[in-house]
Amino acid sequence: MIATATIQSAIAPLDLPAVLRYLAGQFPGKTVFSTSFGIEDQVLIHHIFENQPDIRVFTLDTGRIFPETYAVMNSTRTRYKKQVETFFPLHESVEKMLSEKGPSSFYESMENRKECCGIRKVEPLGRALQGAACWITGLRREQSDNRKEMPMVEWDEKFGVYKVHPLLEWSSEDIKAEIAKYNIPYNTLHDKGYVSIGCQPCTRAIRPGEDFRAGRWWWENNDKKECGLHA
Repeated sequence: MIATATIQSAIAPLDLPAVLRYLAGQFPGKTVFSTSFGIEDQVLIHHIFENQPDIRVFTLDTGRIFPETYAVMNSTRTRYKKQVETFFPLHESVEKMLSEKGPSSFYESMENRKECCGIRKVEPLGRALQGAACWITGLRREQSDNRKEMPMVEWDEKFGVYKVHPLLEWSSEDIKAEIAKYNIPYNTLHDKGYVSIGCQPCTRAIRPGEDFRAGRWWWENNDKKECGLHA
């Protein structure tokens, strides 16, 4: 097993395409990238599809995402002529939850919300990561207090994979500049105040001065809001 510090020291001086090449070479056939089609993920997807086709790209369709997210998913497929593997939640689990608690139980308690995230996101992620050794994400320090101390490379005990965040030190301006430089398709909700885009019932635009994560599960009084994918 490679030490996370070894991987981190190897990729620290590299630009993004070189980081992706290193990871694909270090974990051949076992490097994956999970995209939610947010603006950070679009930067990564561009460099993967243009430069490193050996990295498998997948997304989690919870069944409650925005039409705009489907639109950028489609425009990405059209632009790069590449497939994005899609994982849905198990229909039996969704049916049971909705039958017992209704379609909006996540508003009623944090326990219910985490149950919904677990069914719609965490369980499908476990299936998506089967056989993987390295999981690339679009997480950045700027996104939340919970991520400020995050290392660029970590070992995810839950899923048994190395977890790498190549954009960790990038600013929002860095991301926007990369989008403009390569004319990368992105979710138009970002132009309407949505900075973190998840399921439609659980996401809103943020107001000037609000925290980056204020638009996610805004009814909860918790400054470390996560869905369970990035515990």
